Amino acid sequence: MDTEAGPGTHPHAPGTERPVPEAEPELVARWRSDGGELLDLLTLVRERLGGVAAFRLGPRPTVLVTDPQAVRHVLVTRPERYVKRSHRARVLIGDGLLAADGTAWKRQRRLLQSQFTGTGMRRYEERITAAARTTARRWDAYARTGQTFDLGQEMRRFALDTIWRSLTGHPLDDETQRELAAVEAVGAALPALPADADAAREAVAADLARIDAIARHAIDAARSGAAGPHGPGLLHVLTDASAEHPEYTDRLIRDEFVTLLAAGHETTATTLTWLHLLLDRHPEARAQALSAGDEGSAERRQAVQGLIHETLRFYPSAWILARHAAEDDVLAGHTVEAGSDFLVCPYLTHRDPALWPDPERFDPRRFTSPGGRPTQPGAYYPFGIGPRACLGLQFALRESTVLLEHLLPVHTPVFHSAAPKAVHGITVRPDGPTPVSLKPPRDH
Repeated sequence: MDTEAGPGTHPHAPGTERPVPEAEPELVARWRSDGGELLDLLTLVRERLGGVAAFRLGPRPTVLVTDPQAVRHVLVTRPERYVKRSHRARVLIGDGLLAADGTAWKRQRRLLQSQFTGTGMRRYEERITAAARTTARRWDAYARTGQTFDLGQEMRRFALDTIWRSLTGHPLDDETQRELAAVEAVGAALPALPADADAAREAVAADLARIDAIARHAIDAARSGAAGPHGPGLLHVLTDASAEHPEYTDRLIRDEFVTLLAAGHETTATTLTWLHLLLDRHPEARAQALSAGDEGSAERRQAVQGLIHETLRFYPSAWILARHAAEDDVLAGHTVEAGSDFLVCPYLTHRDPALWPDPERFDPRRFTSPGGRPTQPGAYYPFGIGPRACLGLQFALRESTVLLEHLLPVHTPVFHSAAPKAVHGITVRPDGPTPVSLKPPRDH
């Protein structure tokens, strides 16, 4: 057992460790009787016991972690002691990067890492911009005709177009978009699927068959050497890897392809949907971003990114991160036994009033003003932190920024129904459709 304080831990004297404080059974019983969501219980536990606390839903305690230093210890300093177990989305993504572990995860991560940083990201600038311009032209048509459309679906269409161009080199066509609805269907079904893997696959067999057909067609096209109008894509990187790495079978390439499709569009689309809902309630934030600088200026870009970051503070892409203690440890002065389950919760860390003054207030200037946000690692981590942080962080921020630079100066969505509630599933998504129309240009 490690008893030394290190980076990301609370200092304590050796021998003074104590058990993690645990919520009383009555609190959990009341939560069960009220039929609350998991977030309701986590909020109660954090409020009662602090940033490292435990509760029991079964025979063993689950430890909730929201304190920044403890977050860093689990995700950054000691990731080999706090490991991921089987991913809920394995029925969809198979052995793709999100579900992989051990040496397989290291190998897969290494192959893809260069594609999402520095020079690798520059390869996708043209594709991101082309997808944003396509969306902007579509919105121009909506504004001219006064057509009502679902904003969430539009954001998914943009994000899917962007990742499809990046994977294949081709723009997304209508037929492919219809078939790729199967990815969303399986993702939405995941929380309710049977625990047994075979039964889970059987429950969504038809949609998985559609996804596999799309993947086979795209992989065959990449293997043939055919490149789209944007040139080779990420899928070509995967198929080329099989020449040196025999483990990159067609099945693993399919799993990585579907992982990138699913993870590469759903979280971005959800963030952009929430951002527009927040701007509808806080129009002054949109005006402040546009007045920060001229079109194309660094000042305006920084302000637009502030909108994105504040939206991610409210609704992080990964609102909860599950881990499992592989060995004994000391966390923030508390003894941790091997076999314990952990829930690291960015959603609650981001709303901690001790870290974020007036945390329920939407204020993008937290991310553009000196001293506006806490600087300690583990206080803001919407994509996770540490070696298993989201690989596509920079890609997601870039595509969101480019789209907003195209849309915000021209179009203001008017929502036709009350703001939907948040559903905390694999992501935090709006519960229900988001019908909007666009203000005529003269109203801006």
